[in-house]
Amino acid sequence: MAEIVNLRMARKARARAADKMQAAENRALHGQTKAERKATEADVTRITRTVEGAKRDRTED
Repeated sequence: MAEIVNLRMARKARARAADKMQAAENRALHGQTKAERKATEADVTRITRTVEGAKRDRTED
């Protein structure tokens, strides 16, 4: 025999799981403090500046 499933409880469980996934995404996107964001931004700019400075210029002759 098949297991009897309460549809109302199944819908609520599915909604809870979706909310939990959305919360995890939001924590990943917005979970940094202002200082952490500034530090990350400074690292990215420093690395970008280093890479751009190390590039060789290509001149077409």
